[in-house]
Amino acid sequence: MKYATLNNGVKMPMAGIGTFLLTPDEAEASVLSALQCGYRLIDTANAYVNEKAVGRAMKKSGIPRDEIFLETKLWPAFYEQPDAVEKTLQRLDTDYIDLLLIHQPAGNYVAGYRQMEKAYQEGKVKAIGLSNFNEKQIQEILDICEVKPAVLQTEVHPYSQEKELKKFLDKESIVIQAWYPLGHGDKALREEPLFTELGEKYGKTNSQIILRWHIQCGNIVIPASKNPAHIKDNLDLFDFSLTDEEMAQIAAMDRKKRYYTSTPEMLKRYAEMVPDVDGQK
Repeated sequence: MKYATLNNGVKMPMAGIGTFLLTPDEAEASVLSALQCGYRLIDTANAYVNEKAVGRAMKKSGIPRDEIFLETKLWPAFYEQPDAVEKTLQRLDTDYIDLLLIHQPAGNYVAGYRQMEKAYQEGKVKAIGLSNFNEKQIQEILDICEVKPAVLQTEVHPYSQEKELKKFLDKESIVIQAWYPLGHGDKALREEPLFTELGEKYGKTNSQIILRWHIQCGNIVIPASKNPAHIKDNLDLFDFSLTDEEMAQIAAMDRKKRYYTSTPEMLKRYAEMVPDVDGQK
């Protein structure tokens, strides 16, 4: 495993498992499988409605809590609720969260950020950050924050490499974390001839080549999967390296093609939508 050192000194594994779109039962099984085969970074969110399941899997694994890096996100409807972090801790059945993010730049996200800063200062959260924010929105937080965001979670993959955004983040010592690291399952991306060629060279799958590219770019990755074989493969990234020339070939594939695009209407809906988190299994 490789680790990223965050701007407050916290070390974060560079490869983990995501739980987006997984039901509670699926999330519990996937997280347990992941922990058993060596994963130590787990990503969830209020909006995924599977935090309780993630907490159960962590307990069932028997792995000490301090060996697991647990990440979750506050949903916009909860930004102004003073007990949002406490309720998140209760659902996860844990005393602290390793990384807590503002999930969307919707609603009163400054209030949400202030709430995370308070939790950080109280030791309930080890690091805080942002998800789906653009450069202007990140700068807004930087201009008012007491605790600097350590991570930006956003869409990154070979077709959307966010090179300019990464330069800005590097300048501010903010680490990028990729969701949709494999391009939202886009067959055209995964089956690019270059990835097939490199997979044959290194004895790896096309997905492993893409994930290794991320690691060498400094991107933390959290691919989600329900398949135990895929979960295992998605961590098998640390016994080979791509050459500078191969990295450059992949860099040239950037199309600035995103699979997810937020709109003002969508963000307004996010601010109003309340996930049934208290009723989750």
